Amino acid sequence: MDALFKSSGWVGTSKIGELVSGTVLSRRGPYIYIDLGPHGTGVIYGREFYNARDIIKTLKTGSAVTAKVIEIENEDGYMELSLCEAGKDKMWQEAEALMKSKTPVPLLVVSANKGGLVMNWQGVSGFLPVSQLTAKHYPRVEGGDKGKILNELQRFVGETLEVIILDIDSKESKLIFSEKNVESDELKEALSKYQMGDVVEGEVTGVVDFGIFIKIEEGLEGLAHISELDWGLVESPSDLFHVGEHIKAKIINVEGGKVSLSVKALKPDPWKDFADKFKKGDIVKGRVRKIDRFGVFVEIEDFLLSGLAHVSEFGSEKEMREYMKLDNVYHFQILNLSSEERKLSLSHVKEGDEGKLPA
Repeated sequence: MDALFKSSGWVGTSKIGELVSGTVLSRRGPYIYIDLGPHGTGVIYGREFYNARDIIKTLKTGSAVTAKVIEIENEDGYMELSLCEAGKDKMWQEAEALMKSKTPVPLLVVSANKGGLVMNWQGVSGFLPVSQLTAKHYPRVEGGDKGKILNELQRFVGETLEVIILDIDSKESKLIFSEKNVESDELKEALSKYQMGDVVEGEVTGVVDFGIFIKIEEGLEGLAHISELDWGLVESPSDLFHVGEHIKAKIINVEGGKVSLSVKALKPDPWKDFADKFKKGDIVKGRVRKIDRFGVFVEIEDFLLSGLAHVSEFGSEKEMREYMKLDNVYHFQILNLSSEERKLSLSHVKEGDEGKLPA
């Protein structure tokens, strides 16, 4: 058989799992023979013949085919091939190409769950996480109620969204999609009008736990993260803003079709004044705004800025919670101050330490 292959010009370069191309030589009952040129002759039969029946119906003598090598040489001396496996490999190769090129594809939303939307691409189930939705489609549910989020997501079932492939797991036959990284021509045109540092005015269209959405113009929204709403500690954006309110904000970043905004950037920076007045070792008064396992968040009196008294400064979390009460005012010593990094580390000064307190 080796001599026969050599005489026919077969060079034996194919490997199991490789894709090979050829033309249909003939069909004999449940067998299809493929001319693979220098690779010899391939055959499709048995289970593969049944699995690929829809493809085989379209094949004629001379038809060009691409198949996957599943055996180099079977007992009859032919290279055993799979059309179905080749189709799957070609599909995943196409998915890889789409992912690398970030080419948008329109896909139908088939279902929704609390984490996002389910879509199909060429028969493969994929997932569009909530975090990958555009600002326009993001569920604006205050408090993060999962039931309400699901209700918001279910309205997209049956709709077609333009997405890109964000990640691929061919072994698990899974795809992850992203909508927020798709830049339409309309979005590109809108974004071209703005740059970092611009001050814009818009309507608050959504208030969520992590910030607020602001409509800059028709078809273009930006997000002001909770950390960019005020210089002081913001517990809930809804304490400061409401839907329908018109506010000004500064553009601090434009990237990947997203606009990041800052409301506090338009307010006087209290850190500079604070750093001019106080230094490491000084004693300041502060009101306790939040207590968690990391420590106590303190709002400094007369300044719209917050510092942290780490739990280690109290000995233990239990002792910290015994000493500190929400909304109470205490004296704190400055352990570290960096106006550039907007960081203030504090240590609680007990009432008995009279020598440390200011006169």
